[in-house]
Amino acid sequence: MANKNKDLRSHCPVNFGLEAFGDKWSLLILRDIVFRAKCTYGDFLKSEEGFSTNILAARLEKLIEEGILEKRPQETDARKDDYVLTQKGLDLIPVLFEIMVWSSKYDPESEARRIPGLIEAITKDNRQVSREAIEMVKARKPLLGAYLRS
Repeated sequence: MANKNKDLRSHCPVNFGLEAFGDKWSLLILRDIVFRAKCTYGDFLKSEEGFSTNILAARLEKLIEEGILEKRPQETDARKDDYVLTQKGLDLIPVLFEIMVWSSKYDPESEARRIPGLIEAITKDNRQVSREAIEMVKARKPLLGAYLRS
């Protein structure tokens, strides 16, 4: 769980979120877990944005320290670790969804245009879609697969 005694710049709720998960690399890790069912260090390294190894390792550690991710030995190969969202991390899914809706509105080339059903569902009832997404993430099913239009 996160260190409750850490020094925050302020107790503004926006600042609290930014200090916990608010850099682009951390958000991309969360995206990969939620939408692409990635869970290993090697999976994250293959992301199109091109994580450097030192940045990836640092962000994974930060997300673990914040209580957003948990590192577990793989069931099939104990030499490898899986990174999974904790409840605190799962609770960020509605936030990721709102970022997607915002992006679809303001980025004319947003990839969100390939998943109009998901964007429409989030806009209509983010909480319900988030509950469904949480179950898919727990089952390690890629959310994009359910909504992606080729």
